[in-house]
Amino acid sequence: MYAAVTSDEDNKADGLFSSLNGRPMKDREKLKKEIRVLLKERDAIMLAHNYQRDEIQEIADVTGDSLALSQTAAESPKKVIVFCGVHFMAESAAILSPQKTVILPRMDAGCPMAEMITPEDLIKEKEKRPGVPVVAYVNTSAAVKALSDICCTSANAVSVVNSLPEESVYMIPDKNLSHYVSLTAKKKMEWWNGFCPTHERLRPAEVIKAKEKNPGAVFVCHPECNPEVVKLADHVCSTSGMYKYAKKTEARTIIVGTEEGILYKLRKENPDKNFILPSRSLICPNMKLTALEDVFEALTEMKNIVTVPEDVRSKAKATLDRMLKVPRDF
Repeated sequence: MYAAVTSDEDNKADGLFSSLNGRPMKDREKLKKEIRVLLKERDAIMLAHNYQRDEIQEIADVTGDSLALSQTAAESPKKVIVFCGVHFMAESAAILSPQKTVILPRMDAGCPMAEMITPEDLIKEKEKRPGVPVVAYVNTSAAVKALSDICCTSANAVSVVNSLPEESVYMIPDKNLSHYVSLTAKKKMEWWNGFCPTHERLRPAEVIKAKEKNPGAVFVCHPECNPEVVKLADHVCSTSGMYKYAKKTEARTIIVGTEEGILYKLRKENPDKNFILPSRSLICPNMKLTALEDVFEALTEMKNIVTVPEDVRSKAKATLDRMLKVPRDF
């Protein structure tokens, strides 16, 4: 079992980001090399979400958002997948690649949003809406996916919703992403009242203040932010979309409305541009749990293996397969 860090524990984000969980610190560069050797020995690929610590992104084989990493996990010929992210992401890899060993370096790295809806909750909602398809954001458990009709990510949500033949759609679990999709989707929509605590913490006043301090800057934000923040954005997109936007915009200063881990790659790819976080609260403590030591220990001992029961896996896979066939929007 695992438990996402939530509520008051969110305030510990800065500490979690720098913590090495009480273990002796090894030489960082030496440890990185040891991990790369272990990956080769185990015939493993290391995947890292865009919100992971810099040191994790630096040595990963692939970094990306949920959709890109799900696709990579399914397509990789490697026998072992080391998924540096949170629990639902490793579950998705296990769903798509049951013949492979999927390792989550920190089994306690959960997702508060995913835990806001249970299979029991969804069953009740479906009973209220017979015949209405359920679109599940990938930030859900395998058991919830198994009860849904199709998955989506922030990168393809509008296309997924519009791909369904029904006139009405029920979307779970993120109210903010769902609201954003409803603004342009050609469907009647209802949604569950979940949210991402990290994105929800960003307030409009913080964005306005950042804009005032940086005349000429553009503000790009994730659709998991609340609607009042989204209204202030010059561009709204997924994390992968932010990388594309940063490269093409003529603005020299970009205010970034998503988890701070994205800054690593943004700065690496755009050394001539300035990236600003409008709030110090944009840190996901769950994404920051995974350190190099965790990856090394998990690979050395081949522990923290994530599996999904076959009866759940087969149903959840159908929802992910349908998603992977739909092009992303942004």
